[in-house]
Amino acid sequence: MSREMNIDKSKMTVVEGSYAVAHSVKVCKPNVISAYPITPQTHIVEDLSQFMADGEIPNCEYLNVESEFSALSALVGSAAVGARCYSATTSQGLELMHEVLFNVSGMRLPVVMTVTNRAVSAPISIWNDQQDSISQRDTGWIQMHAENIQEISDMTAQAYKISEDKDIMMPSMVCMDGFILSHVYEPLVLLEQDITDEFLPRYEPEYTLDPKNPLSFGAFADPNYYTEFRYMQQQAMERSLKKIEDVAEEFYDMYGRYFGGLIDEYQTEDADIILMAMGSIVGTIKDVVDKLRENNVKVGLLKVRTFRPFPAEAITNVIKDAKVVVVLDKNISLGLNEGALFTETKSVLYNTDIRVPTIGYMIGHGGRDIKMDTIERIIDEATEVMKTGIKKESQFVDVREDLL
Repeated sequence: MSREMNIDKSKMTVVEGSYAVAHSVKVCKPNVISAYPITPQTHIVEDLSQFMADGEIPNCEYLNVESEFSALSALVGSAAVGARCYSATTSQGLELMHEVLFNVSGMRLPVVMTVTNRAVSAPISIWNDQQDSISQRDTGWIQMHAENIQEISDMTAQAYKISEDKDIMMPSMVCMDGFILSHVYEPLVLLEQDITDEFLPRYEPEYTLDPKNPLSFGAFADPNYYTEFRYMQQQAMERSLKKIEDVAEEFYDMYGRYFGGLIDEYQTEDADIILMAMGSIVGTIKDVVDKLRENNVKVGLLKVRTFRPFPAEAITNVIKDAKVVVVLDKNISLGLNEGALFTETKSVLYNTDIRVPTIGYMIGHGGRDIKMDTIERIIDEATEVMKTGIKKESQFVDVREDLL
């Protein structure tokens, strides 16, 4: 549930979203940074490179590599010997990492990576949607989506705290919408070094590659053992549900800022219509909710902050009393004609007593603007469903018929 922020405005500064991420990484004191430039992620690693050149990240190695595949591969070895590791990427770069994403999670290496969400080609697009990270949802990475720059800044430190917990030891993607957040300037409070040192202690892994104590990481596993590895990964993901909530609470106690743990709510208590979404679109939806509430339209927002592990129980507890649920996805599962958040929301309602109509919309592909009147039109359609009981199918929004 949303709560009052205790933000010291005298500490606020205006910076680019990418700089805020780079600053947070610096404050978290990584030992190894490895990333390859790709729009719109590049400013993050450029800022980190400048911090390194200025001597502001002690005891850290900055690796120049030849591709995104190499960037993450280098961190496999670094994390295995006990280093706190960081990378950043987007779109095609993330897809190039696909094989290594499985290696990192399968070896239980708590790497943290910023994914600056961007559409995947072809056709080529450098603009924002969330197809890239959503396409990697089954690789065994914790995946969180930020609403604004302050949240992505704060989320970075939280991700290290979650991933490095000895009961979790799973990597994390912290996702922010490309350009919309990465290149925009907003006022925020940058992570303070003294508080972060207390919040995020030095990384002390339980198991490392060490010639004095030989261990195997990612070794060959025949069918007698492989299933058990996957099962342990799933158990760790399930344990991280509580850890994510606990870390968000601890962060609030220490910093005074809270954006939710698994989810966050906005005007859902008495809402007939609840919209669900992830990322920067959440801010636009809040403005629409405020506008319609003035006209006595009972609409609210359920922000899904954590997509992996999927917060099934938290979601159902919020939407169970709604009359209509509307899910907005900036991705599509081609051939199914649904977005991933919509599909998974429906799945958690299966075999329950909850009978709320759930409608899916695919929106904002390739960076197409999502305007307030588009959200209002969707709410009008949901209102009609509430009145008639006739459920609509999942659908694209704002498709230009003249181009078809």
